[in-house]
Amino acid sequence: MASAGQKTGKQRARSGLIAAYVLVLALVVVSALLAFGAGSGAPKAAEPVATPAAEPEAIPPPTKAGSLKLPPKPPSAGFRTLPPAEAAGMIEVTADGQRLPRISAGGWMPWIANSRRFDSSGPPARMGLLMIDVGANEPLMQRAIDDLPGEVSLAFLPGTPDLPRWLRRARERGHESYLMLPVEDPNGPAERGIKPIATSADSPENLRRLRNAMARGDGYVGFVFRSPGPVSQSEATARPLIREIADRGLAVIEINPTPDTAVLRGLTLELGVGYARSTNILDYKLASDSVAGTLDRLVAWLGESGGDRTPRHAFGVLQPNNEAIDAIMAWHGRQTTPATFSLVPIIGHFECRHNCMTRLGIQPAQLRP
Repeated sequence: MASAGQKTGKQRARSGLIAAYVLVLALVVVSALLAFGAGSGAPKAAEPVATPAAEPEAIPPPTKAGSLKLPPKPPSAGFRTLPPAEAAGMIEVTADGQRLPRISAGGWMPWIANSRRFDSSGPPARMGLLMIDVGANEPLMQRAIDDLPGEVSLAFLPGTPDLPRWLRRARERGHESYLMLPVEDPNGPAERGIKPIATSADSPENLRRLRNAMARGDGYVGFVFRSPGPVSQSEATARPLIREIADRGLAVIEINPTPDTAVLRGLTLELGVGYARSTNILDYKLASDSVAGTLDRLVAWLGESGGDRTPRHAFGVLQPNNEAIDAIMAWHGRQTTPATFSLVPIIGHFECRHNCMTRLGIQPAQLRP
């Protein structure tokens, strides 16, 4: 017969074995719970019929892992989406392979079809910003496209390398696009691969140079004229150019800080062309002002249109440089809500008088916001 000490030893051994089994069982239960996603958003297994084992200690949530910052999502473009056949109808492919804009068989004009739509129910005072000569410096061009608000319109040099790609990128970022008219201008940037339109050339040659510029890309609204200058002040030189622009359904912007606008504006009225003019050169180097100061001054002028006065609208013009881009971004970031004016693309500053409206009337859909 075993002694009492032997019995006690055996009992302890059995107890240790049972404790080991319980520990193993507990580990199996915990592993199963983790495998089936207990306490997570994953679907749970059906509840067992038997009484479950005691719940394990709460498992702390996993630490959130860091991730690379996603690139900013492009703003909503706001551009019209025409049926493919209608869009293709606004391109003429010439015998020598040039792709030129034209009015589609359905009546759509590129200056309306390629413009950016905007909310016309905002404050009636309107402000616009146009950055010109984009493309002479690629890093600055990329900054202008990617960093500026989509409401800022861009006017590209037609000699910009790979211009179609940059025009597409600008559209994706919400920018309405124009081309600079390549004209003889000792103070302007040199064009690459484009002969300038000149008063010394005859009309057929100037039209050939204009079409060469037109064919550099598509999806733009029209041409920007630097004025005053020899071409814009010579009706004999300007008339064939404006007629070609009109016949191809494009628009005209005139940058002219002087009151002498008779030639271009008169031709656009006669030939039914959408026309806009700016006298506000916002980066003009004044002794006591800056881009930020001229922006604020333009806003203050717009604010004088309250009460019974006719709402004012104007757009300012700037060159692509880091100071101007930084100033616009800072200015845009500190605008208050509700705004006292609407920041709209340049299409919101065009005038379209009798002959222009008559031409648009052949396609009523063009008149919708």
